[in-house]
Amino acid sequence: MKVRITQLSSFLILILLLQSACSSKKQVEHKLTLQEVFTGKFYIGTALNANQIFGKDTAAVKVVKKQFNAIVAENCMKSESVQPKEGQFDFSLADKFVEFGERNNMYVTGHTLIWHSQVPGWFFIDEKGNDVSRNVLIERMKNHITTVVGRYKGRIKGWDVVNEAILDDGSWRKSKFYEIIGEDFVRLAFEFAHEADPKAELYYNDYSMANSGKREGVIAMVKKLQEQDVRIDGIGMQGHLGLNYPEINEFEKSIESFAALDVKVMITELDITLLPMPRQNVGADVSASFEYQQEMNPYAEELPDSVNYVFEKRYLDFFKLFLKHQEKISRVTLWGVNDAQSWRNDWPMYGRTDYSLLFDRNNQPKPVVQKIIKEVTSLTKNS
Repeated sequence: MKVRITQLSSFLILILLLQSACSSKKQVEHKLTLQEVFTGKFYIGTALNANQIFGKDTAAVKVVKKQFNAIVAENCMKSESVQPKEGQFDFSLADKFVEFGERNNMYVTGHTLIWHSQVPGWFFIDEKGNDVSRNVLIERMKNHITTVVGRYKGRIKGWDVVNEAILDDGSWRKSKFYEIIGEDFVRLAFEFAHEADPKAELYYNDYSMANSGKREGVIAMVKKLQEQDVRIDGIGMQGHLGLNYPEINEFEKSIESFAALDVKVMITELDITLLPMPRQNVGADVSASFEYQQEMNPYAEELPDSVNYVFEKRYLDFFKLFLKHQEKISRVTLWGVNDAQSWRNDWPMYGRTDYSLLFDRNNQPKPVVQKIIKEVTSLTKNS
């Protein structure tokens, strides 16, 4: 009897040891995610397209839920999408986008209320095709902003109120908003948005923000808004980067200069193109377009290790910069989930193959993801 009890005890001990080993193995196998390591530092986000919002792209949706805690709509909240005809609003996709963020406890940003691009043509003309008056355009702006922001009052945490109003040299972009209303259109847009949802954060968003001319132009604009007691909570620095531009020290100067205005700084629309540009200083002007050239698509079949090395270093250098200034930065948002959906494949030249994001065309994390996570964890341990 004693022998049987001893054998049974040994067997139970063996079972417990095996369970413990399996449990330890599972713990070792768990890989930290981007949202886990950046918690307490800044939000880490991504832009969603229609297939992801509708749940059709299930593989990408899994990545979003696992890796990110903030989302922004790539296109479905732009004026041509939500108000294609005057007074006829379509919120079908925008509603689902907001619901996705709420279900998954994410920081939801609305993008964008006033932008010179992807705006319906009726916005600026009368029934005869002539430019509308200043008062009419202001009223149309107010109606659009009030309706859109008001619909999501208390649900969307922050809005890109105005997008890309300043040129690289610091002067005002001569958009229809500017031509008809003047620079006051920015002030009015922020005031209308604040009236529609007093608790929502309000942002200005632009590309090429590391350029000294644009930096100074944006600073001058924001200071004037502040002098007029206009609420502006943050500045979004679009992170459309290349392998050799912008200079990282100039990007850092802009982070510091914008933060000195006592507003939040966000890195928005982050991606890194690996492809050559057909012309310098294109920035991220969506209207730029060039005819396809084979030599401008050098990695159609595969990405050389030598180029991938530079790509990884570039991402790591910028995330190190973001971590250095984590007290100033509230959010870092990738412009897309995976390489297949990146706008970089077709801009400014249709049909190219780029590798600009952190997840590949099969929604698998690139090696640089773990390197970023390792950088964050090592910094946390040493702090």
